[in-house]
Amino acid sequence: MIRSDVVVIGGGFAGLTAALAAAKRGQSVTLLTYGEGTLPLNSGVIDVLGYDENHNFVENPLAAIENLPATHPYKKIGTKALKEAVDFFCGVARKNHIPYHGALDRQMLVPTAIGTLKPTCLTPHSLSGSEVFPGKKKIIVVGIKGLKDFYGDIMMENLKQALGEDKEYTLVEVDTGLTGGRDITTQDVARWMDTDAGTSSFTKQLKSYGGATDVLFIVPQVLGTKGHACYQTIASRLGADVLETTCLPPSVNGLRLQHVLVDSLREAGVDIVENTQVIGCEKDGKTVTAVLAKAASNERKYYAKKFILATGGFYSGGITMRDFDQPKEPIFGLPVSFVKGEENWTNKELFSDAPQGFAKTGILTDEDLHPVDEAGAVVLENVHVVGRNLGGYDFCFEHSGNGVALASAYKAAMV
Repeated sequence: MIRSDVVVIGGGFAGLTAALAAAKRGQSVTLLTYGEGTLPLNSGVIDVLGYDENHNFVENPLAAIENLPATHPYKKIGTKALKEAVDFFCGVARKNHIPYHGALDRQMLVPTAIGTLKPTCLTPHSLSGSEVFPGKKKIIVVGIKGLKDFYGDIMMENLKQALGEDKEYTLVEVDTGLTGGRDITTQDVARWMDTDAGTSSFTKQLKSYGGATDVLFIVPQVLGTKGHACYQTIASRLGADVLETTCLPPSVNGLRLQHVLVDSLREAGVDIVENTQVIGCEKDGKTVTAVLAKAASNERKYYAKKFILATGGFYSGGITMRDFDQPKEPIFGLPVSFVKGEENWTNKELFSDAPQGFAKTGILTDEDLHPVDEAGAVVLENVHVVGRNLGGYDFCFEHSGNGVALASAYKAAMV
């Protein structure tokens, strides 16, 4: 019999964070993961709330939470737990040499791979755009020869609109020698940058453009796969500020964060069970006694006092829908809240100034993140729901995904 204080299901940001927070409380934790999780697709910055329900830019995310609808996850989590979650996360990141910067009462602006500016609350220093933009007169956009999904000329034109035409913009291409007739990814370049030869070649090709406080290098997300040592080395050698962009998958910063969390989990003694699909559970009334998991051809039961569900939404299979208007949560059979009516499921325009109906699909909870039914009654008393399993918000529209994931994961581990 495999028994723990807490079983966490899911290997994304919410699942890893919940498992670590529970372990830090001195609880025995088993983490069941299936696949790679979502962090390789994740920018790794902590968006708390970028836009409100009317798509108005939010200047102060912490204050704006008070005006959200009652069904929004933040209203259940509360600002106290959000603040504690951020302190916890920043402590973990700092200990692992990826210090995060920012605050909950203001936005930071980070550049995307196409040169637009994205609002967020917490970023590693290599992405802290708002902190380095002031006073910069020369913007050096760094492209990488053969790099897939990064177009320096498009980025430079959009940066001119975002930062102003009064600056001098220059596009430079670095040759890594990695192409070999094929496209390369940000992860390929980041691994090259982990080597002395890579950092030396990179700085040698850019050195003539640096050496001044009014210069800013904007580079794809390629400054090493772990920690911030590579970023610090490059900035020091160039004698100028350096800023990474967000990027399309694979996200190097997401992978850095994944390494930090997994290493921290192992250090904390969490039992990580990989390549294991949880397919059901055993219940005694409103209490779950065990979950049933399948790995290869073997099935096992994992017993615990508490279970944290972090399997995600539609994309990762945490919510499924074989028949329209009948979304399901496949492990515990939890009731799923959704917008009824095909006409309300999506907006006619994909990039409209209103949330997508389908995006709010998920599980509603009480203030302790126990799942509830339509009447608000708790369905299972020792199950807590976190991250994209939660209903009542459109994380993409709001720019709130990692904020909700972090805050809900932390609170679920604490209650």
